[in-house]
Amino acid sequence: MPDQPSLLAVFAHPDDEAFSSGGTLAHYARQGVRITLACATRGEAGKITDPSLTVEDLGRFREAELQAACQALGIPDAVFLDYHDSGRQERVRTNDPRALMNVDPFEVEGRLLELIGQVRPQVMLTFDPHGGYGHIDHLVIHRAASAAFFSGGHRYSGLRRLFFTALPVAFTRRFAETGMPMDYEPERYGVSDETLAVSLNVSALAEHKLAALRAHGTQTGPSSRMGQLSHEERERHQRDLVHRESFSLGGSRAAVPSYPLRGFFDGLSGFEHLDT
Repeated sequence: MPDQPSLLAVFAHPDDEAFSSGGTLAHYARQGVRITLACATRGEAGKITDPSLTVEDLGRFREAELQAACQALGIPDAVFLDYHDSGRQERVRTNDPRALMNVDPFEVEGRLLELIGQVRPQVMLTFDPHGGYGHIDHLVIHRAASAAFFSGGHRYSGLRRLFFTALPVAFTRRFAETGMPMDYEPERYGVSDETLAVSLNVSALAEHKLAALRAHGTQTGPSSRMGQLSHEERERHQRDLVHRESFSLGGSRAAVPSYPLRGFFDGLSGFEHLDT
């Protein structure tokens, strides 16, 4: 008999999971898949985008936000890897030895291999090779999680597939048109439709994903990028972001029955029912 279906999602900061794959995590949790969300840091170098919040310790505050988001998605509390947020731009923490960008990536890979041994996933999920929008912590986690998938193959025979978060280039172009104040290159960070191995309609779980996003109040407040959008732009952005989630295939040790796949477990022996 196959093991219980298990999915390990690996991200860098609280809120990464909700934006990129909240609907998908909620979907598979409802299918009986054991979801493990690993978060490398507590996002302590982030901005506070809601001035009405009183925050004394941003890391602890964002940890609580993430657990509230997990509750909204119907998945277990996240597992923290206990590294520090490296920050971005003027907030870069160059001198912090525990900032993720300063940690030996082989150490992070080893920590993930330990976690893989504990939760025995058939499927892993992490950032794409550009880290969504180039954040250094996202790039480190992409590298470490990808490495753990490849080095984990001879340790854990059940580890079958690796997926990356992915945004169609049509979406990244529309996002760039909003004129958001960030160093965003839509042609670099978006992918062609042919790159998408899985595209899930998660409209039925839209309210759960929106609730998870709202749980990250320090990051989704009125001065956030989302908060600065016009009503029309926000409506369009939410349609793009909330109702469909897409992924590319990072690696597979199982046959791919068709392309694109119907879902993460499509064609994995014993788990075909999860994607019917």
